[in-house]
Amino acid sequence: MNTQIIGREEEINILEKLLKSREPELLAIYGRRRVGKTFLVKTYYKPNLIFSCSGQYNGKTNEQLINFSEQLNISFPAKKITSPAATWQEAFSRLRDSIEAIKHKRKKVIFFDELPWLDSHKSGFLSSFSYFWNMFAAQRPDILVVICGSAASWIIDKVVNNKGGLHNRITQRIRLQPFTLKETESYLQHKNINLDHYQLLQLYMVMGGVPAYLNAIERGKSTAQNIEKICFSKDGVLANEFDNLYTALFSVPEKHIQVIQALARKNKGLTRLELLKAGKFPTGGGMTSVLKELTESGFIDKAYPFGKKERDSLYRLTDEFSLFYFKFMQNQKGNEKGQWLSRQSTPAYISWCGYAFENICLKHIVQIKKSLQIGGVQSTSSSWVSAGSENGAQIDLLIDRADHCINICEIKFSVKPFSIDKKYAAALENKLMVFRRQTDTRKTLLLTFITVYGLADNTYKQQLADNEVTMDVLFL
Repeated sequence: MNTQIIGREEEINILEKLLKSREPELLAIYGRRRVGKTFLVKTYYKPNLIFSCSGQYNGKTNEQLINFSEQLNISFPAKKITSPAATWQEAFSRLRDSIEAIKHKRKKVIFFDELPWLDSHKSGFLSSFSYFWNMFAAQRPDILVVICGSAASWIIDKVVNNKGGLHNRITQRIRLQPFTLKETESYLQHKNINLDHYQLLQLYMVMGGVPAYLNAIERGKSTAQNIEKICFSKDGVLANEFDNLYTALFSVPEKHIQVIQALARKNKGLTRLELLKAGKFPTGGGMTSVLKELTESGFIDKAYPFGKKERDSLYRLTDEFSLFYFKFMQNQKGNEKGQWLSRQSTPAYISWCGYAFENICLKHIVQIKKSLQIGGVQSTSSSWVSAGSENGAQIDLLIDRADHCINICEIKFSVKPFSIDKKYAAALENKLMVFRRQTDTRKTLLLTFITVYGLADNTYKQQLADNEVTMDVLFL
């Protein structure tokens, strides 16, 4: 394993398997902007990488062909060409000739980065790439072609689910996710930045586990100081990130941003119908594509409430930075220093902390189950909202287990041990009663608290809490 790569253990196993394969391989790797796709491929496959080319954002076909020719000259200097190819068909023919001139037998990796940008309007790129794969690369067991792109939905629609020449040609795909909390901690430690778990949690609540964002963290500064500089200073790395983020991923991003904005206002998520109403979208209006693209790109998540049908599925905003942007950055006034520090006692901050912490917990269910010693038990995770006259009771997370138990999880953010008082205890007892009555479940209900620093010890804790999970568990 390359020591420069932090985490990514499952992905590295796949990359290694493809490298050792005795068959031609076509790998599609996709994920949101700045998540580390290019770094992973170029770092791990460096000894085997014989050619790489990246699409140019908004580049015209002739510009893309010039870039391709320049990369051919860099990769194969002995076969230097003086003029770029006139078509993609000619460009791939030149690539084929250059590969055939290589004498060694070991696996040869060919990397096309930001593939959606290479496929400019009416360029013929995809059909030429398809022909290159089918008539040449697919006949060579020593070739591994890697295609990559931040526009995840484009990769899936145009390549993975291609109905033409690339139909069923993808041999492996990787959806690269942001770092987990544990990987985030390891990444920063690799840079000699040592923060305690609370500081790391706060950092993750703002920027998630996006490596390029985390790279801006400075040693010797607190999380609050780093957030202040990165997000609120005039030259901060993330000061203008939001506009660039969606524009780079989607050709017409206005609807995508409208959806994100609508979801940012509703912590518990929205059904498709509620989303159409909240965003004042026309019925249909391409909403299916927008939701699919945002889901595949990792910005939103589609969840199925316990016992509900497809039409009741909820969409939630799960991208930490987008949520933070709408809550605190969008309407910031000027470039006053201390903006972030001054907001940390406001109701908006407290509300955001609760939702952001809940989001993080939902992304680390594997770690939560491991802590509860049910990692090996078959289970499904969902939320629940009561119906009818008893509407109002809701469950943040429930883990429905095959061993006849259901963990009813309460997720609470607090900067000190969370205390269950008399009023909250009564609400919890009522919630369990309503859940059992409305779902008609006969399973054992285990009330489980997921908090930052645990529960304060009192009579209500002793009576109600079956399990406790603290933030440290999320770093497993």
